[in-house]
Amino acid sequence: MTKFAITLAAAAAFTGCNISPVPTGPVQYESQVIDRDASQSAHVNLNMGAGDLKVSSGTEKFLRAYFTYNAPQLKPNVHYSTNGGLASLNIDQPESHAHIGHVKYEWDLRLNKEVPLDLDAHFGAGQAQLDLGGLNLRRVGVEMGVGQLSLDLRGAPTHDYSVSIHGGVGEAEIKLPSTVGIEATAEGGIGEISVNGLTKEGGRWVNEALRNPGVKVHLDVHGGIGAIHIRAE
Repeated sequence: MTKFAITLAAAAAFTGCNISPVPTGPVQYESQVIDRDASQSAHVNLNMGAGDLKVSSGTEKFLRAYFTYNAPQLKPNVHYSTNGGLASLNIDQPESHAHIGHVKYEWDLRLNKEVPLDLDAHFGAGQAQLDLGGLNLRRVGVEMGVGQLSLDLRGAPTHDYSVSIHGGVGEAEIKLPSTVGIEATAEGGIGEISVNGLTKEGGRWVNEALRNPGVKVHLDVHGGIGAIHIRAE
């Protein structure tokens, strides 16, 4: 069984979903662009059952996406709409089951750094690299089943925002900007919680900038089994 298959089997055991083989073929590469419109803010919702997820800034469009997969039935569904100045972007893996086999499945998503965003990411198994510090964030929510999460929020935010992370089995590393006020809480069922660059104060970790006027970032992490690493730098 491949490493990918083992990860998926663990995800299925943890989440209670079914495992089924999926026919694979040649690797397909697909790109998609969504132009920026007059929307004043946006809600981005990402749902990946298993694979590698990357999200970052770096486009003048609203979205520039690159998809890699070798199972045609797992071609991502992309839906964008706007109403009353609020845009909605949904990207979904079409299958709800965890699949075993030699599956290659990657999303590389670049979002516009100027549009105010609420971003929700849900992935069942695999790796997520979310480099979000260059985006105009209002709220971030992450739910992971089995795997590794790297969340980099370092940047120069101009307004407050909140981050909520719920993990299952695996490791989460969160990097925070030290130039703004930080308030972080973290709870893990089984595993290590390490915090650097912040001071423990009661049931939370804070920095000196939290006591001063200016931008504040509020982080709340709940882990299941695994390690949680938080760094302000």
